[in-house]
Amino acid sequence: MKIIFAGTPDFAVPALQMLLDSVHEVCAVYTQPDRPAGRGRKLHLSPVKELALSAGIPVFQPLTLKTDEDLRQMASFNPDLLVVVAYGMILTQTILDLPKLGCINVHGSLLPRWRGAAPIQRALIAGDEKTGVTIMQIIGKLDAGDMLHKEEYVIGPHDTAGDLYDKLAKLGALGLEKVLMQIASGTGHAEPQDEALVTYAEKLEKSEAIIDWTQPAISIDRKVRGLYGWPVAQTFYQGNVLRIWQAEAIEGETDNEPGVVTCFNKNLDVTTGKGLLRLHEVQLPGGKRMRVDAFISAHDLNGVKLG
Repeated sequence: MKIIFAGTPDFAVPALQMLLDSVHEVCAVYTQPDRPAGRGRKLHLSPVKELALSAGIPVFQPLTLKTDEDLRQMASFNPDLLVVVAYGMILTQTILDLPKLGCINVHGSLLPRWRGAAPIQRALIAGDEKTGVTIMQIIGKLDAGDMLHKEEYVIGPHDTAGDLYDKLAKLGALGLEKVLMQIASGTGHAEPQDEALVTYAEKLEKSEAIIDWTQPAISIDRKVRGLYGWPVAQTFYQGNVLRIWQAEAIEGETDNEPGVVTCFNKNLDVTTGKGLLRLHEVQLPGGKRMRVDAFISAHDLNGVKLG
């Protein structure tokens, strides 16, 4: 099959690599325009663009994919299929109608749960026992197309959003490969989503990062793992933002108010609304991430109230 691939971040790279290694022809790659990043604000190439260029695949980076020129360009490839993985752009019906066999998407959740922008993070924050990827047909409504295949992953007690991101990216490539085999052989089966089971994964906001220590430790633990990478869970210590990169809920109760720290045997435990949260890795403004035992050595925290 002649395939156009549309994707942008690291999450899309395993799927593109699988296509490049397959019998199919990747005739073009579409990705988001280069954007400034880092302290020097230099233009940054997306991971998908870097891989496509290294493989000698034509790369296109339209701003909207809605102009007549954009449509003519895509149509000129006469694609059989459009594969989309975290492209970051809404496709018009005109685009969806171009490929002979339609358009499919690799989505980072077990649809219909967690349609939308942040499915990986929302699954962790909500305490889901499992997640996965869904290969689905693309229609005009957000993440609402018929499902072609699912790959499941049982969430571990210490999995972070970063861990799931990497694992689901690989599962997405695996699931996509299976779906392409089904499409090629005519054995594919499309299953409609149950609208009664739909939940939405809203975009993450910086305001969500602040920890409410009156919440149960298990809920805060999930938040720390779900916000890993960005925006990173945080509290306040002596007027400074203290970012919490790693922590875990542990059993135990104290007479302290929520947010009060207890230090013992190089451990830093914070009282919550229910149970204790043991911090493992933290970061102060302008500093590097550090293990808690080193942080305790440099700061007198026993009895301090965070938040």
